[in-house]
Amino acid sequence: MEVRIQSIHFDASDKLEAFIQKKAEKLEKFCDDIKKVEVSLKVVKPETAMNKEAGVRILALNSEFYAEKVCDTFEEAIDTCMDALSKQLQKTKEKQQIK
Repeated sequence: MEVRIQSIHFDASDKLEAFIQKKAEKLEKFCDDIKKVEVSLKVVKPETAMNKEAGVRILALNSEFYAEKVCDTFEEAIDTCMDALSKQLQKTKEKQQIK
């Protein structure tokens, strides 16, 4: 599984990149057919609370899954994105098993 992290107009810390990598690996327990995880991080202007935006795109099960959240911290945004994506993966997997 390939994980690509893109931080727009800032440099993501190693700690943040490790956090994202760890969260992406946890998605494999919902689906073992994940080919690519693309994460884009952006600080929304103006500088206020709730200005960290994270978008996560997953290519798996011959489909594309996407979640985008804006939160106080990038970790919180990534967490909520990964929760949403794990639900999407589970639903898709259940639908495929029914067929």
